[in-house]
Amino acid sequence: MTRNWDRQELIIRTEWGLTIVGTRITFYYFMDYIHAGYPPESIRDKFNITDEQFSAAISYIEENRDEVEAEYQIVLKIAEENRKYWEERNQELFAKIAKMPPRPGREALWAKLQAQKAKHAALL
Repeated sequence: MTRNWDRQELIIRTEWGLTIVGTRITFYYFMDYIHAGYPPESIRDKFNITDEQFSAAISYIEENRDEVEAEYQIVLKIAEENRKYWEERNQELFAKIAKMPPRPGREALWAKLQAQKAKHAALL
C-alpha cells in the first residue's frame, strides 16, 4: 500500500539543512542541478526519489525561493572556504608526492601517464 504523504511531511530541517525525509538528500544538491539547467526529470532520476518526494522539494523551493537561495549561497561559500583550506593545507604534500619517482616496475605506466598529462595540458 502506498502512503499518500502530505507535502510538509516530506521536508524536514536536519543538521545538514533542508532535507527530504528518509534520505540524506539536501536541497542544496538540487540547487546545484537547478542552477546548471538540468531538466526536472533528470534531477529526480539522478537522486532516485519518488515523484512525490521530488514534487514536494521543488514546490518548497519555488514557494521559499529567497530563503532557500540564501541558504544555498551560504553552503557554496562554506564549501569554497573548505576547499581552499584543504588545498592550502595539502599543498606541500601534493608537491612532495608529485616529485616522487614511480615505484619499481611501474616506469612504463608512469611514462604513459606523463604523456597523457602533457597531451591534456596542451589542449588547455
